[in-house]
Amino acid sequence: MIKTAEIRIRDPFIVPDNGAYHMYGTKVQNCWSGPGQGFEVFTSADLENWEAPVMVFTPPKGFWADRNFWAPEVHRYRGRWHMFASFKSETACRGTQILVSDSLKGPFAPISDGPVTPRDWDCLDGTFFLDAEGNPWIVFCHEWTQIRDGGMCAMSLTPDLKAPAGEPITLFHASAAPWKRKDPDQKDFVTDGPFMHRCANGALLMLWSSFGDAGYAIGTARSATGKITGPWTQDPVPIFARDGGHGMVFKTFDGRLMLSIHAPNKSPDEKPFFVSLVEKDGRLTPAE
Repeated sequence: MIKTAEIRIRDPFIVPDNGAYHMYGTKVQNCWSGPGQGFEVFTSADLENWEAPVMVFTPPKGFWADRNFWAPEVHRYRGRWHMFASFKSETACRGTQILVSDSLKGPFAPISDGPVTPRDWDCLDGTFFLDAEGNPWIVFCHEWTQIRDGGMCAMSLTPDLKAPAGEPITLFHASAAPWKRKDPDQKDFVTDGPFMHRCANGALLMLWSSFGDAGYAIGTARSATGKITGPWTQDPVPIFARDGGHGMVFKTFDGRLMLSIHAPNKSPDEKPFFVSLVEKDGRLTPAE
């Protein structure tokens, strides 16, 4: 068994299912340079002791991307498991490819020829959202590398998730958050790691990451209408500000809300980090 503190990954995404927590993430060893190797899953009964990882995606021959295999998320949709992950090649912009499997342990296979995000945009960190009418959406970042003030975008998808069903909509830019700071090079405002959370009172929240006073941080945006199209406003204070980010929320088997992030943000020191949350009146705060 492997302890949580011994695992080195970024962007840990947790899927609780059938008595086990399944954790996916970005492999630290080759996330910035070198060929993309694929994605693994760790499984645990207690979020502390993990079985050795199992490969769930290996790029097939002729796969369009060869680097920057980042931030795999896995969502249940129409009875199957769908992985949203970022990829890039020397000749193609970074984008989110959607993959599918009948098992949380894979193998996952691409469902379309290339990414679903706009081919001429630098995009990353696509996440899944299903609206009240049952229509699927992808929420993703239009990267600061291309537009300087990173954008958070939403785009409707066809029911089979294989193609866009509409044009991308910009929900907000990173500079809208009062807590944001420029990246460590003091050049750009970063948008990173969106995750959608519907509160018990119906409020629709988006967790997302950028840089704050103490490094990488997680803020909360909220939709004034409860719909993905917003308009969106920014909560003034991050829910986590201590050099950790790319968060998602899951519920433990004993009913607690938990925030999953990586911390610290410096490679190769990243590890999974879990924070208990309290939800009250449409707001998420760390438990005391």
